[in-house]
Amino acid sequence: MKKLFILGVCLIGCVVIGGFILFGVNQQTQTHSDKQQHAKQSGHNKFVSSQTPTLFLHGYAGSANSEKFMVNEAKDKGVTKHIIKAYVSRDGEVQLKGKWTKDAINPIVQIELENNKQGYLDVNANWIKNVLTTLQSKYNIKKFNFVGHSMGNLSFATYMMTYGNDPSLPKLNKQVNIAGTFNGVLNMNEKVNEISVDANGKPSRMNPPYPRLRKIQEIYKGQHIDVLNIYGDLQDGTHSDGRVSNSSSKSLKYLLGNSPQSYRESKYEGPNAQHSQLHENSEVANDIIKFLWER
Repeated sequence: MKKLFILGVCLIGCVVIGGFILFGVNQQTQTHSDKQQHAKQSGHNKFVSSQTPTLFLHGYAGSANSEKFMVNEAKDKGVTKHIIKAYVSRDGEVQLKGKWTKDAINPIVQIELENNKQGYLDVNANWIKNVLTTLQSKYNIKKFNFVGHSMGNLSFATYMMTYGNDPSLPKLNKQVNIAGTFNGVLNMNEKVNEISVDANGKPSRMNPPYPRLRKIQEIYKGQHIDVLNIYGDLQDGTHSDGRVSNSSSKSLKYLLGNSPQSYRESKYEGPNAQHSQLHENSEVANDIIKFLWER
């Protein structure tokens, strides 16, 4: 009888313990599911809700397709639903394709230059101004963010040098530079490993128009601009992304000095850090999204 009693107690104990274990597993799974659901429902809350537009500009011989992956990543992650294109004709006329609502959150503008092989930086700078004044007229924008690839960054640096102090124009808020050609392009005006930069980003040789652009340091001063500088290294001994040397991209630091509110460099390595792959790189896109829009 005693043995049967002990056996019964053990069986009851096993059932109770098993129930607790099962309940615990179910509870844990439910909690995890709840967290996932909560993340889906409140994921947009991790991004700022701003009406400041972000302009994307391609590089030499590029198009809106050069910006497409990065823009789609932002859209897919819930940054914005409002994306339009600003098509700039050879005469500098701007046509907006699409529209955003008056209360649009984190709108994006993909700039496409019809003459995408325009080498005159002053002309490109004027076209950027035309895009901004068109957006200003239609949407009354006060500030803007800018994302450029390759020569698009050099064109924008020229814009800032020429128009950055114009009080009638929208003010730059945040700037992302990808593979910037600030001090040259390989096999054009720079050989592989020919130019280096010191800890402050000062290049050992300054190619035109770099010396002229140094005045933008004064323009950025006191304007509370945040800057992210992204560049790629193939890790093949060239210290470049295959098209632009790291020294050319990193020379932006010396151009700006201590004038930005913040300045950060982000280096990517390997095949996906190739010049044209940088704007197709999901890690780069995530870096940009966090910098521009994450709370």
